[in-house]
Amino acid sequence: MAPLVLTPHHAHWPRPLAPRLGHDSPAELRVLGDSALLAVPATALFCSARCSGEAILRAYDQAAHWRDTGRAVIGGFHSPLEKECLRILLRGPQPVIICPARGLPRRLDPELRAPLLAGRLLVVSPFADAETRVTRDLAKQRNLLVAALAETVWFAHITPGGQMEQLAQHVDAWRNGLSR
Repeated sequence: MAPLVLTPHHAHWPRPLAPRLGHDSPAELRVLGDSALLAVPATALFCSARCSGEAILRAYDQAAHWRDTGRAVIGGFHSPLEKECLRILLRGPQPVIICPARGLPRRLDPELRAPLLAGRLLVVSPFADAETRVTRDLAKQRNLLVAALAETVWFAHITPGGQMEQLAQHVDAWRNGLSR
């Protein structure tokens, strides 16, 4: 399956990006999979890199609930807990949207191939293919994109003073009708 480049004029371009991200909205998105999944109402999953056992169990239960109820989930799936939740989600029939904090992968992990071919997995990146390493800045941009694409946002755990706390403040501003 060949990647596709979407611009704001494409039929599947996600309309919430401009109002939520303003001038930080990407000029294009690179996608691998069915770009129509961008129109499916999805919940964004975020978690700080370190969290308590209680947060881990709550997140596993929530991921299983989303899987069992067919709720689409979007995320970077980069933190250890997010990766485990992705494994839970991939065992269900619901759509999953993965947004790496780099360009699209050159090779897809084996566990992602079947969901991609089944039309229920989409990989989305606003970054050029030359971006092959995850950086703090790219992760921050990716997280804003994921939140902007989502209908709802769920934080499994927020470390005070960390990146997730800043992201939660952006999401609250969007909910309250404030621009960035």
